[in-house]
Amino acid sequence: MKRGICCAGNIIVDVSYPIERYPRAGELTRIFEGIGRSTGGSVCNTITDLARLAPDMHLVASGIAGNDPEGDFAMQELGRYPNIDCSQVRRDGRTSFTAVMNDRQTHERTFFQYAGSNAVYGEEHIDWDALDADIFHIGYILLLPHLDEPDEAYGTKMARLLHEAQQHGFKTSIDVVTEAGERFAHLVPPALRYTDYCVINELEAQQTTGVSLRDEDGTLHRENLPAALRRLRELGVAHWAVIHCPELGCGMAEDGEYVEVSSLRLPEGYIKGTVGAGDAFCAGVLCAAEEGQTLRQALKLGACAAAASLSHPSASEGVGTEEEVLALYNRYGR
Repeated sequence: MKRGICCAGNIIVDVSYPIERYPRAGELTRIFEGIGRSTGGSVCNTITDLARLAPDMHLVASGIAGNDPEGDFAMQELGRYPNIDCSQVRRDGRTSFTAVMNDRQTHERTFFQYAGSNAVYGEEHIDWDALDADIFHIGYILLLPHLDEPDEAYGTKMARLLHEAQQHGFKTSIDVVTEAGERFAHLVPPALRYTDYCVINELEAQQTTGVSLRDEDGTLHRENLPAALRRLRELGVAHWAVIHCPELGCGMAEDGEYVEVSSLRLPEGYIKGTVGAGDAFCAGVLCAAEEGQTLRQALKLGACAAAASLSHPSASEGVGTEEEVLALYNRYGR
């Protein structure tokens, strides 16, 4: 019997630079002390959150880390957790990295992403027969160039990969990177036809479904969330369609019932960083799914895992065990 969760896709090293201000073209700006390095991407963030939530759960990482110091660093960080199996991580080329410019005046961040080895990750890097997992989770669609390529039979190579995973007996799960543009309509719907669990934010859901969820002024159209979830189900999501945003998490299962759980009401000064909160929410939902919990319980665990992530500047260091993060609901839940 298959067990646990495989997290596949993007393995990234984030290098953060504190800068005086973001310069205009041709200008110079200063970089201050405090340059930091951390792992990022769907694989590193989500699987680390899962390892912290459920230290006894069997977890498998699948992706490509380069043959370079950054790849060594990524493997070292994943190796901190004894329940993460890294045997499906390939070492080749140069590790994907993101240079993050942190403006000390505006506190805004600007990202420069180098795809590196992530650009070639595909089905040929997965040994299905050796992969011991119940759920196969992959992210991010729109940030895995090879899998975003068209496929004559399935629409995209990502869709083909997800179909192959289902044929091998895995439940499938997807995550998407947020970006502006028209690529959502071409790249996400083909994958949804072979997806059991879809956990995305409101902006990604809006671009995928065409249902208006948030205005440019920031107003959330809460009343439209059920319609967006129904559309995700119509596009093919077989089990749970889930949308998360700062205000709440909501979902719809096979029976069509709409379920909503409000985000925690966190006190002023609690939030130390927002990087990785979406991955933490996703990890909470997947953890609950693997443990056979209800959709409402999954949304609650997702909300608590995201809140725990917000308590630390890094993506995952604030996340504790399932019991520890759920205790936040008694303190800050509405």
